[in-house]
Amino acid sequence: MDENFVCEYCNNKDKRYFGIKNGKYYCRRCIEFSHEQVDKSYQINKDAVELSLNYPLSEKQKNISNKVLNALIEKKNVLISAVTGAGKTELIYESFEYFLKRGLKVGFATPRKDVVIDLLPRFEQAFNKLKIVGIYQNHTKEMLGDIIVLTTHQLCHFKNYFDLLVLDEIDAFPYAGDFVLNNFFYNSVKGNYVMLSATCNKKDIDNIRKDNGVVFELNERYHKHDLIVPIFKYGSFHTRLMKIILILKRYNKENKPCFVFCSTIYLCERVFSYLKLFVKDGNVVNSKACMRDVIIEDFKKGKYKYLVTTSILERGVTVKNLQVMVFDADSKLYDKDSLIQISGRVGRKIDSYDGEVTFFGNVKTEAITNCIDRINYVNKNKNL
Repeated sequence: MDENFVCEYCNNKDKRYFGIKNGKYYCRRCIEFSHEQVDKSYQINKDAVELSLNYPLSEKQKNISNKVLNALIEKKNVLISAVTGAGKTELIYESFEYFLKRGLKVGFATPRKDVVIDLLPRFEQAFNKLKIVGIYQNHTKEMLGDIIVLTTHQLCHFKNYFDLLVLDEIDAFPYAGDFVLNNFFYNSVKGNYVMLSATCNKKDIDNIRKDNGVVFELNERYHKHDLIVPIFKYGSFHTRLMKIILILKRYNKENKPCFVFCSTIYLCERVFSYLKLFVKDGNVVNSKACMRDVIIEDFKKGKYKYLVTTSILERGVTVKNLQVMVFDADSKLYDKDSLIQISGRVGRKIDSYDGEVTFFGNVKTEAITNCIDRINYVNKNKNL
């Protein structure tokens, strides 16, 4: 085997992952992905590029938006560290407009398809004269548009394609720590990139600075109200169920939708089997749920009053008046960052900036304590 051979798709150099078939090397690290590439000759509709927002950006949003564009013009990469609900997506609109008007290709990638689905109408509203394409599993018939919103898995089709590629939720599963997905991202970038996160760490910051990059921070939600601080409640399994039933009934009377998070699919299904006996108009969603996209959309339309869900809805989803409960916040599957993301689902709208986040468990773990401490810290220092 050629010791210098490198996989052209995922950059793998480890010979343990290479095989030979019909005299040609193949890579077992990325063999499950399609290597078919999109047509790079697509022409952006430059004359139709016009950013249209129904709401003004805050002064801090405008400031960072300008800084991001200036950095990109200088051919620098960018990391935006912003609290949940700060309006991270809006911070790249100005840059998208600049690149698109010059006929350059832009994309917005995220690890989870639910976030892609949630983002599509926002891009369609902001750039209402352009062709916006969403690409995710089982939704790949149309691959080219003026703005491409896609999961990180689908980046396998876009090698050396994007003049500007934005990556949202850089610490989210399954992208975080995945060798293949990380290399798909970097291989897709022909020009520069912007990374977004509400829970980035020192390693993320160090990496971007090493890669000709700059970091911008936004510790304030666009409506300027505090992040919602979670409340922790002790209780056994059945005690938690009874408390959640009572709270859900109150939310129903107040017409407030709610997510009830559980750490596993099994627990998710089990908890819902109890709740549905006492509280109507609910449903359950997880990565294996049938009609999951339809259920989530029906929830947003008000058909369901609550959803029992796994972590698939911990990021990127915005619902007016949403409340959140975590059935087993003391689970080892929840770290500080995942609990911060879950808490960040509440109070995101300018006309519904308050709400409740309730953690349940047998013990108050370090992750729970650190999550609450971090949110309190951000609230106290948001104006700095």
